[in-house]
Amino acid sequence: MVLKLCGFHIHKGFLDASAQKQMVDALRDLLKAAPLYRPDTPYGKPMRVRMSSAGRLGWFSDRRGYRYVDRHPGGQPWPAIPDQILHVWRDLVSDQRMPDCCLINYYGEDARMGLHQDKDEADFSWPVLSISLGDDALFRIGNPTRGGKTESIWLGSGDVVVMGGEARLTYHGVDRIRFKSSSLLPKGGRINLTLRVVE
Repeated sequence: MVLKLCGFHIHKGFLDASAQKQMVDALRDLLKAAPLYRPDTPYGKPMRVRMSSAGRLGWFSDRRGYRYVDRHPGGQPWPAIPDQILHVWRDLVSDQRMPDCCLINYYGEDARMGLHQDKDEADFSWPVLSISLGDDALFRIGNPTRGGKTESIWLGSGDVVVMGGEARLTYHGVDRIRFKSSSLLPKGGRINLTLRVVE
């Protein structure tokens, strides 16, 4: 089932239980090479989510600002994006142009993500694709500018959101998660994967 909300295409239950488990297994191996870390915002405050990346480039934040870099903070190159994740991009976006980055965000019990735009990429003609794994998340959709009325929808494990066209630069965020609402991650929490064409 595909829901269309403010230009966002929300593919409910796109990944079945087996596909979700295979993706998590691939991520476990990946995160041994590129462990989760907690970045600082440009204002010097630690973010509430832990993150890592895969692909040619990884999204990064510190006091110098938001940007893409070619290495993990530990100094090693980012690992390749697993095929299980790229299959979703091929199915819903393109089999010709692959993403440069897969940003991996882990939401613990009290984590959230304020309203923001994904605007550090050079080419906004490509959508951002978002995959939810684990606990339910209350996803908030705003507007092309700050302020105004917002809409919210719960995203469950296996849901995939495509943010393209009019939705590409719309503000969005995660207000909270329902901790332990899913059994996919034994310790609870939510993994969000966002695939981006950077340049």
